[in-house]
Amino acid sequence: MWQSCLVNDVLDAVPAWLTVPEVADQLDIPLGRVRRLIEEHHLVAARRDGVLKVPAELIVDGEPLASLHGTIIVLLDSGLDIDEAVKWLYTFDDTLPGTPMEFLLKGHKSAVRRSAMMLAL
Repeated sequence: MWQSCLVNDVLDAVPAWLTVPEVADQLDIPLGRVRRLIEEHHLVAARRDGVLKVPAELIVDGEPLASLHGTIIVLLDSGLDIDEAVKWLYTFDDTLPGTPMEFLLKGHKSAVRRSAMMLAL
């Protein structure tokens, strides 16, 4: 079972981070819309050095990663809070094998969501 104590520094492995204004620039949308995308879980963010940032790899071809929203909903329904869900995405999972984010980026959302659903059991 996944435990937060095992992933204290897991977000250090995120290749690049974008601030909310940088995301707005990349998506060519207002700052308020970026915040709404984060609130509605189409994007996820974490505080890095006191600043709210989004993993850069969540922007694919000028759009939020399509498979992220449903995956985050499954994680929240499984009992994780949003911070735990973000960490889970970047934590190695033997059942995949790799991180869930690696598999989402490769287009394997079903395998990732199956793994996420196992958290509820």
